[in-house]
Amino acid sequence: MHDLDIHFGSFRTALGLMLVAATSRGICFVAFGDEAETMERELRRAFPVVTVTRDASRVSGWIADIERRIAGAAAATDVPLDATGTPFQELVWAALRRMPRGERCSYRDLAERIGRPTAARAVARACASNRVAVLIPCHRVVRGTGALGGYRWGMERKQALLEAERVV
Repeated sequence: MHDLDIHFGSFRTALGLMLVAATSRGICFVAFGDEAETMERELRRAFPVVTVTRDASRVSGWIADIERRIAGAAAATDVPLDATGTPFQELVWAALRRMPRGERCSYRDLAERIGRPTAARAVARACASNRVAVLIPCHRVVRGTGALGGYRWGMERKQALLEAERVV
């Protein structure tokens, strides 16, 4: 269960406009988009029973770390997360957070890593349900053919994240 208050701010990054939201326990939402208002509506839909307040100062301390990750660099700190999902989603997200920068795997590979070798489609759904872009690096998961597959925040952003990690 989330705290009763979520604070958020919108920031310009190398990948475009990014909205970051957090509870007192950590970041609960990171999204990319073209319009701040659209991302704010998405945030409010994701957390309909909590108080959501625009207050960039409450999340700005984590922006430099997120920008480092966007550039493909190692994280300076371990950003606290307050990302909740089903037990299966949380299992997938934890495995993603353990993946080294620059590594890619298929949905099937990730399903095998978590001990659920027949759950590739469920892994794909867990990636699609990720509300915390970059910090839970679902961009590292590709199709078994090597094709990029989908990405909630756009294929150009996925490609840019993968390319930045490959270069660094």
